[in-house]
Amino acid sequence: MKYLYFVIFSSFLFNSCSTKSQLIYLKDIKKQEANSWVDFSVTKDRIESGDILKIDVRTTIPEASLPYNISNTFNNQNNNLEFLKLEGYVVDDQMFINFPVLGKINTNDLNEEQLEVKIKTLLEDGNHLSNPSVSVRRINNKFTVLGEVKNPGTFSYYERKINILQALGYAGDLTIDGKRKDITLVREENGVRKAYNIELTKSEFLNSPLYSIKNNDILIVNPSFNKVKSAGFIGSPASIATIASLLLNITLLINF
Repeated sequence: MKYLYFVIFSSFLFNSCSTKSQLIYLKDIKKQEANSWVDFSVTKDRIESGDILKIDVRTTIPEASLPYNISNTFNNQNNNLEFLKLEGYVVDDQMFINFPVLGKINTNDLNEEQLEVKIKTLLEDGNHLSNPSVSVRRINNKFTVLGEVKNPGTFSYYERKINILQALGYAGDLTIDGKRKDITLVREENGVRKAYNIELTKSEFLNSPLYSIKNNDILIVNPSFNKVKSAGFIGSPASIATIASLLLNITLLINF
């Protein structure tokens, strides 16, 4: 009988431990062959209704480009995200922006780089400017990280592209209770919300479009089995200690 109690107690201890393979990111990275890598650096988010764009037009003669900029107040003091949103171009429900001098410009099915080319072409073909430099940046990019991370929340970013590892870094990385084999990515594609599963312990997601974060993505870090178990009576450390003490007392009574 006492051996039965020992087995039960041992099972509690083993079930409460995490293995090395559950905690390491990209544990199979050495298995990847060089020719298996896919370049997703050219993949860009399409501009969407409601986006806020910062568009700068520059020429060799600065005064010539002034009429084509919504504001000339961008400088080191004002170059913060909230100010830029107030000064940005809002994409309307019909996917148009109202650009100075040129008027309405259709952004449908374009990304930032493609819109840069379109505006540059309109300026040159209309004999407005000669060889202008056009920069387009979306300034309302954001994503949300929930679950077993150190700092869950919604984060804004100004970079054109970040990846899922950087996004988790914004949230302070996973806690020890985060399930690295079960990350849920919720993404809206063509008006339809879809959910994907990502395993951080395997490097295959590096070659997937899921690697790059898109605007309004939601990452959910699911809790490990140990975390879920600890939420109940049986799995909490205090209850395990109590049960172990009880089993030990019973064993001693039986032996005596």
